[in-house]
Formats: sequence, structure tokens, C-alpha cells
Amino acid sequence: MTGIDKFLAEARTTLTRVTPQEVDALRGTDALIIDIRPHHNRLAEGEIPDSIPVERIVLEWRLDPEGTHRLPNFTADTTVVVLCNEGYSSSLAARDLQRIGLPKATDLIGGFRAWSTAGLPIREGGTQAIT
Repeated sequence: MTGIDKFLAEARTTLTRVTPQEVDALRGTDALIIDIRPHHNRLAEGEIPDSIPVERIVLEWRLDPEGTHRLPNFTADTTVVVLCNEGYSSSLAARDLQRIGLPKATDLIGGFRAWSTAGLPIREGGTQAIT
């Protein structure tokens, strides 16, 4: 295994990845569900209720538990679930969040598409992402 496949496999060794059903159970708790999909995907396909869209380019700044540009109301102990379209980019993003001080960061297996296929709730998409 070489290239991106190796890089992805290494990133996932530190993650306790979660299923769509496990993420659904986290909705309404103090966990953060972070959607890093591009706006056009969220607009076309919808969003997970209670998720927070955050542009990938600012993800680490908004989720650094000690950063001055962070989102409010979370700590280093907060469970953070990152999702992308199919669960690849989100694994790399979650690994990066662990590196900056969020040991409970992980990602959604199969991404938004797995959530949708599972028939779980979807809200209308297009929420303005945090930049």
C-alpha cells in the first residue's frame, strides 16, 4: 500500500469511527457534528440536523480547543464527529483535530451518503458555513 491509501489507513489507526446510527444517537448531546462538505453538496443533498458546516480551510482554527478563533461551547473533552461526502476526507480532518488537542475527534463511516442511504433525518441544505 502506498500513496493516499497508506496515508488514509495511517490516519484511521487513531480514530474510533462511527456509524450513521451512532451519529444519530449523538444528535442533541454536547457532541459536535461538523460537516466539511462543499456548499454545493450541502445545497443539493441536504444536511444532518444539528450539524455545523465548517469550511475545511478553517477547520483547525475553529476547533482548536484553546484557540482564539474557535467555535464557542466546546472543550478538549468534546466528542467531535467530522463528515464529508463518503468518509475519506473526514478521516484526514479528524486525525488533524486529534493532533491539535481533540482526542475524541472522529469521523462518520461512509459520510453523508451513508447517512442518507440509512434513511436518517435530513434538513434542507445550504446553511452558510462557518469561515
